[in-house]
Amino acid sequence: MTDRRKFLRQSAKLGAATLLLPAWGCGASSGDRGESVEALQDEQPAETAGGSLDAFGIQLYTLRDVLPQDVKGTLRKIADYGYQQIEGYEGNMGLFWGMSNTEFKDYLDELGLTMVSSHCNIDENFEQKAKQAAEIGMDYLICPYIGAQDDRNGWQAVVDKFNQRGQICADNGIRFAYHNHGYSFQEVDGIMPQDFMMENTTDEVDYEMDIYWVVTGGADPIDYLNKFPGKWKLCHVKDRERGADPAESEASVDLGTGSIDYPRILAVAEEQGMEYYIVEQERYPNSTPLKSAEVDAQYLRELKFS
Repeated sequence: MTDRRKFLRQSAKLGAATLLLPAWGCGASSGDRGESVEALQDEQPAETAGGSLDAFGIQLYTLRDVLPQDVKGTLRKIADYGYQQIEGYEGNMGLFWGMSNTEFKDYLDELGLTMVSSHCNIDENFEQKAKQAAEIGMDYLICPYIGAQDDRNGWQAVVDKFNQRGQICADNGIRFAYHNHGYSFQEVDGIMPQDFMMENTTDEVDYEMDIYWVVTGGADPIDYLNKFPGKWKLCHVKDRERGADPAESEASVDLGTGSIDYPRILAVAEEQGMEYYIVEQERYPNSTPLKSAEVDAQYLRELKFS
């Protein structure tokens, strides 16, 4: 996949000068907490400008209100919208939605979908989950949430846990990653938790950048992509409502209608080793989960790096 992306980026150079790139950018919707996005002025390498994504996926949590009623029908719609990949989550029906891991994979194969990763409870039956994920060719098991810690010792315990889970995944031939929320960008006890984790976990631990939560936490996604190249392997592509109160944490909207400058951010992500681009949406103003998923897929199909 990496070689294919390099080829596409090189090809994009030839046509970049004639492409009309999206003109919308970041607004002032994130206020003081989001002003870092307004300052994303880093010049991008010429080889990325005008490039596009060759594949993208969706976090099934986006469809949490409809998926349990019709698992197979909902997945078929996702494939019809143009998604090639899915990222799961561990709900009441388990990682594989009432099917065995191999049955789930067989159905995804019929649809042309690949399950690349899943969020899961990393404190229950983790070795079994790693084995099942490896059996069907998944790349990642991901910790979706760890919670804010009170001090450096608390974050050190998180690092130790992630290193242990990373080794279990490595032993099974897959990878482990952590998905950030806004709390890891709030300094505590003299450390920035996100930096502390990334500087102290082993090479068996990667990171999934939820770009929405980086912005909502008051940090700059481009700064973090450049600061830790090669460590961010997956990302959640989720937009933030224009004009939302800076203190409002639940403000996701359809891609392209919000304040986050994805053409610029994803160009840097591509250069710094990002492998998976995964839609996630948790609110659907004047829409439905399925309609928003379709809009989001269209946005990523048409997105050009700037």
